[in-house]
Amino acid sequence: MQQCCNNNMKIVRNTKNKALVLELIQNMGTAISAPDILERTTGLCDKVTIYRVLDRLIDEGLIHKVVNPTGQILYASSQKCTHTNDIHNHQHVHFSCQKCQTTTCLFQVNPSIQLPDDYLLKEVYLNVTGICPTCNQS
Repeated sequence: MQQCCNNNMKIVRNTKNKALVLELIQNMGTAISAPDILERTTGLCDKVTIYRVLDRLIDEGLIHKVVNPTGQILYASSQKCTHTNDIHNHQHVHFSCQKCQTTTCLFQVNPSIQLPDDYLLKEVYLNVTGICPTCNQS
């Protein structure tokens, strides 16, 4: 089955593996690493397929990469996405808990960056660290 992404008119292929990975990421609630995705889909996808699916989901604007404070690349669902010149923009805050090591997208926080007129803003990666509500209550 194929569908067309309304924003950039690219043909989008839907596969069983893609649907599985997307559902996993959307149900996580926090960002997840590719090795964790591979572990949770044991026997269904190999490592190469996982990375191909992740790249495809990023291209389609359904997920985005998050780099946590330790430099680990994580993947999270894209709930709010805007498209400008075929570029998916996910400008929101990522919160990394220092206690449980989870990274969460905070869509309700809108970072505002003011650059001089001669600079062109492409993407914003803002990562805030602290203690998440779950860990703060314990």
